[in-house]
Amino acid sequence: MIAPLLPAGWRADVPPSYQAILLTLRLPRTLLAIIAGAGLAVAGVAMQGITRNPLVSPYTIGISPAASFGASIAILASGDGGAGNYAPVVVAAFAAALLCAFLVLGLSALRGVTGTVLVLSGVGLSYLFGALSSTLQFVASEQQLAVIVHWAFGSVNGATWQAVTVTGLILGIVLPVLAAHSWALNAFAAGGDEVASSLGFAVARTRIVITVAAVLVTAAIVSYAGVIGFVGLVAPHIGRLIVGGDHRVLLPFSALVGALLLLLADLAGRTLFAPVVVPAGIVVAYLGVPIFLHLLLGRARHRA
Repeated sequence: MIAPLLPAGWRADVPPSYQAILLTLRLPRTLLAIIAGAGLAVAGVAMQGITRNPLVSPYTIGISPAASFGASIAILASGDGGAGNYAPVVVAAFAAALLCAFLVLGLSALRGVTGTVLVLSGVGLSYLFGALSSTLQFVASEQQLAVIVHWAFGSVNGATWQAVTVTGLILGIVLPVLAAHSWALNAFAAGGDEVASSLGFAVARTRIVITVAAVLVTAAIVSYAGVIGFVGLVAPHIGRLIVGGDHRVLLPFSALVGALLLLLADLAGRTLFAPVVVPAGIVVAYLGVPIFLHLLLGRARHRA
């Protein structure tokens, strides 16, 4: 797919085995880390903006737990724990994430699509899907349980060009949609529904569009990379502390922060404990927490 685009001299000088490692393993892994980090970050920015809640992330509204539940079903349904064919796991995780999104929006619509109702609906469904996943883990075989747990850790290990293409296309659609709603996100973040409505935004419709966009990119990423929940929470905070709250700047900058954060996490997981590979979903928490606390405490001292 990519090899024909590379210089002929490079293809002639580099041994085929090295080319295979680069083009089949390293490059897709790097690109998926960039896409996943950026996608989770912009989804976090969007969800925090429309809910006016800095603790909201794609994980909070149940998308990641739902995807984990869908993946668990597919793994249990396969006799080999999903090792033979990973496609059903991806499809099931994506479908469960979308189902959760529709349930969140449906429950929210019953009481009005407000930020508070959206968060509470998502938290409730998050616990539900978490309990369902735990039940499936309880009845799984040892082999299936190992696959489920490894998937739930979150990792870009084993990335494919299909994963890069699908997640990249969805991010390429979602990012312009969210960027087009930057002013609406500014209005929501500044004063909630009242300010957004007074500025002429259709509050319920705008919130639904932004939520669906955030859900789509999150579902695609989680389906291929597993549960990497911390990026969607910490990257928007880091971006907000550095460039401020204007979503016209915050969205692209947070995408950059998320991409760098997940790239560093994957690199650290591959090198620090070699030959053992630690999943990026675990490492990103260790990297993100001190960075986040440093920036937060530094800003607090600056204000003081």
